[in-house]
Amino acid sequence: MKRRLSMVLTTLTAALTITGFASASATTDDYTGAIRLDNCSGALIRLPDSRDSDPALAMTNGHCARTGVPAPGQVIVGRDSDRTMSLLDTDGQTLGTLRANEIVYSTMTGTDITLYRLDSTYRQIEQRLGGHALTLSPAPENVGVPISVVSGYFRRTWHCAIDRVIYSVHEAGYTWLDSIRYTAPCDTVAGTSGSPVLNPAGEIVGIDNTGNEDGGSCTLDNPCEVDESGHISIHKGRGYGEQIYQIVACVGPGNVLDLTRPGCLLPKPAVLGLPVSSAT
Repeated sequence: MKRRLSMVLTTLTAALTITGFASASATTDDYTGAIRLDNCSGALIRLPDSRDSDPALAMTNGHCARTGVPAPGQVIVGRDSDRTMSLLDTDGQTLGTLRANEIVYSTMTGTDITLYRLDSTYRQIEQRLGGHALTLSPAPENVGVPISVVSGYFRRTWHCAIDRVIYSVHEAGYTWLDSIRYTAPCDTVAGTSGSPVLNPAGEIVGIDNTGNEDGGSCTLDNPCEVDESGHISIHKGRGYGEQIYQIVACVGPGNVLDLTRPGCLLPKPAVLGLPVSSAT
């Protein structure tokens, strides 16, 4: 969850602007579908079976939601939202503003995601802004595959590979399963949370969410790895993302979330007895 301190974000943004790094990187990487939030990165997403007439979806981390960081075990569904975000073009320039009217799903249990429903369809976004969504991969990605972590917040892209898929990653009371550990070149920083992790085909295979900053063990901003036998290991400086293929089976026609669909692996509060937070 390292990606939240506003002072750090402001300082880093200013530094990137002064050095010209942000604009330079925008000319060498593709930012199609990338989103800049006021505190994180994100992406305009679609499912493999989404239609152009469907209400569009946006994705970022659970800890990036303005409603507050979900507690361990908490699942938020169907909460009203009025959040704006900036959609970027291929070169990282701002195409315009997107507006969310609902938090479809948000949790930090097992994974770290927030799905927003927007007030426009994919077709309307294309016609109004010229923007296009990135597609979620329906299958887990393999170790060793090259990946790109595309940050809309910084308009910067990190390139590396999937180093390992981790049984569980623990941080400050949260547990994430089947997490992706990046190879060393993806030394992501504060503000990259919510960035889509893309495979060479340009599909989203993960979402960036944390990294071990100081070598601490299982504490805030210092996640640890815990294997099946309970052995704990620490990898200072390494970044992590959460796989997103589980989302695909949980979204039906019309981009409607249905946690009861066959094959849906997202936390199901009605089944697990976990608290549900809905619109109030």
